[in-house]
Amino acid sequence: MNLDLTGKTALVCGSTQGIGRASAVELAKLGATVVLMARNEESLWQTLTTLDTGKGQTHRYIVADFGQEGAVAQAIQQHLASYPDMHILINNTGGPAGGALIEATADAFIQTFHNHLLNNQALVQAVLPAMKQAGYGRIVNIISTSVKQPIVGLGVSNTIRGAVAQWSKTLSLEIAPFGVTVNNVLPGYTQTARLDSVIRMRATSSGKSEDEVAETMQRDIPTGRFVTAEEVAAAVAFLCTPAAASINGINLPVDGGRTGSL
Repeated sequence: MNLDLTGKTALVCGSTQGIGRASAVELAKLGATVVLMARNEESLWQTLTTLDTGKGQTHRYIVADFGQEGAVAQAIQQHLASYPDMHILINNTGGPAGGALIEATADAFIQTFHNHLLNNQALVQAVLPAMKQAGYGRIVNIISTSVKQPIVGLGVSNTIRGAVAQWSKTLSLEIAPFGVTVNNVLPGYTQTARLDSVIRMRATSSGKSEDEVAETMQRDIPTGRFVTAEEVAAAVAFLCTPAAASINGINLPVDGGRTGSL
């Protein structure tokens, strides 16, 4: 099985923590040159120093705030002007604050739509020409199992992530003839700062302790535990390899079997 990414360049968004960082680490282990993208330059530099360079890679980073209009598009265009090669794109950014859907404001929807879908679109438009020229491209969107089964208390996130999944499927049909695949990885309850915030929110609303909430959540997972960021990253990295060339347009849950649908 060909899992070698030597000579490939991968842009990993939201790569200073959680699933994004774990994905960057895994891709570097497979030989890819990794370009990190996030808003905190100090954290970017710290992450950069942890990446494997055993196959002669020179990793880089891009500073961009996903919440600032036009920032991501401008940053990637500037980077490509100096480093035009790009073979892999990992779309990943933090989700919005939790809360009931009926209480959500229009601004919350608009900001989340911008952060997730519009930034994804801008990045794909920027890197696709290089992927077409190389005849090799892998686009992986890290979304959520809410695409298959809405998560209570995450109304805005459920709504926008569903839109991203439809965008991704449509894109996969359009660009597959160029050797470019598009897939979604759907993390379940994963040990990240995002999960910590969800547990705190549920503890506050229910009057239970955070430990009690966490134990209840884990009882809903057939494997009996939360997923690790590294386990999600392994799925992300596989989809980026030559071995995954005919896997296109799918939603891949990494959730310990929790999602109640096929």
